[in-house]
Amino acid sequence: MADPKGFLNHEREIAKTRPVEERVKDWNEVYQPGSLLPIISKQASRCMDCGIPFCHNGCPLGNLIPEWNDYAYREDWTEASERLHATNNFPEFTGRLCPAPCEAACVLGINQPPVTIKNVEVSIIDKAWDNGDVTPQPPERLSGKTVAVIGSGPAGLAAAQQLTRAGHTVAVYERADRIGGLLRYGIPEFKMEKRHINRRIEQMRAEGTKFRTEVEIGRDLDAKKLRKRYDAVVIAAGSTTSRDLPVPGRELNGIHFAMEYLPLANKVQEGDLTVAPISAEGKHVVVIGGGDTGADCVGTAHRQGAASVTQLEIMGKPGEERNANQPWPTFPMLYKVTSAHEEGGERVYSVSTTHFEGDEDGNVQWLHLTEVEFKDGRPEPKPGTERKIPAQLVTLAMGFTGTDQENGLVEQFGLELDQRGNVARDSDFATNVPGVFVAGDAGRGQSLIVWAIAEGRSAAKGVDRFLTGASALPAPIKPTDRALTV
Repeated sequence: MADPKGFLNHEREIAKTRPVEERVKDWNEVYQPGSLLPIISKQASRCMDCGIPFCHNGCPLGNLIPEWNDYAYREDWTEASERLHATNNFPEFTGRLCPAPCEAACVLGINQPPVTIKNVEVSIIDKAWDNGDVTPQPPERLSGKTVAVIGSGPAGLAAAQQLTRAGHTVAVYERADRIGGLLRYGIPEFKMEKRHINRRIEQMRAEGTKFRTEVEIGRDLDAKKLRKRYDAVVIAAGSTTSRDLPVPGRELNGIHFAMEYLPLANKVQEGDLTVAPISAEGKHVVVIGGGDTGADCVGTAHRQGAASVTQLEIMGKPGEERNANQPWPTFPMLYKVTSAHEEGGERVYSVSTTHFEGDEDGNVQWLHLTEVEFKDGRPEPKPGTERKIPAQLVTLAMGFTGTDQENGLVEQFGLELDQRGNVARDSDFATNVPGVFVAGDAGRGQSLIVWAIAEGRSAAKGVDRFLTGASALPAPIKPTDRALTV
């Protein structure tokens, strides 16, 4: 144990954010640079080194949290980084983007604020980069086997790095113009600056991974031809079909999926565009969907100079304490205020959109809604609660319904789907097509970044076993795993 009295002597502290009036004027990460290191040793000392560390179960990656907490307490950043990388290829991604189910499972959290595991994690990896402890790890010898990875999000990158280090020749195919998947074009710059992705790509290139951008398997390259070219294929294309809102007026101009809106803002930051073609500047913005993607739209609209921002959620407002049906160590649905919500706007719960109203030019101007109450698990409109709110830009952030089936990938491979529209797989993450595997949201459905990385690592083990007959690669999860965080 780092400090037997650490959790008694020190209160929980988290990273400080920059003032709202400052950060909404730029796209840099919202946290104050250097605010963590002065407090991180004390925060790491709050870890109790539990006999049964439930944080391991809370994290799909099985991160060795008490171990690297101890090293962080002692400010042994090199050893802390080694233990952190033992289970996680990209802790700078998870340390910034993960909702921290490990903290929800922290034993200290039973009756006190939990350890700031996420802040310790990001402090370790940032210090490791600063100290030069993150270096390429090329394989000692090549296997002579080739693998194609479709998709360069966290699942695809994790699978590719593991397989490259196992000695296979790996090529990652990405349909966008840059590597990163939703990390690149779905996550706003203020949540994670893209320099973190760029240096990981350079590390992977130095290890031997090859990258092919602007190639969409199914459209630009036939999936069957790809399979013949490689000894194995990993599908990590994500769950990219956005859930739509089929109500009257949906065809009006100014109503967009979140994944149409957010990438354009990121392209401005990449220097590809001067101004985003879809912008909130001077407009009344409505975001439909109360999750993290919705919050990303809120923060983006603030930075673009929206006249107002309203976020709608069909579910009721969550409580600030655990419900009886969400006991420790499960991941509770709690009311949370993200950095985007701190910056302004209104959040409206228990409402449903009935229709949109536009002007004579076909541009959306108003959103009509009604309050709802749930009966037998279904939302029912409450009579007399109908009203309308101004809406000149509407973003739909209601989640995703499955793997893209319009580009031909599923059909050309001949893949079987499960009842949820995801690619079906067995205990080795193998599909019904020999040599074709699936990892991440494409097989699991929309989920967290930690699940994506865990699936990528586990699928890599299945591929390695398929190619060589055995594998020493770690496999943190099975496809059927549903840990206490789900």
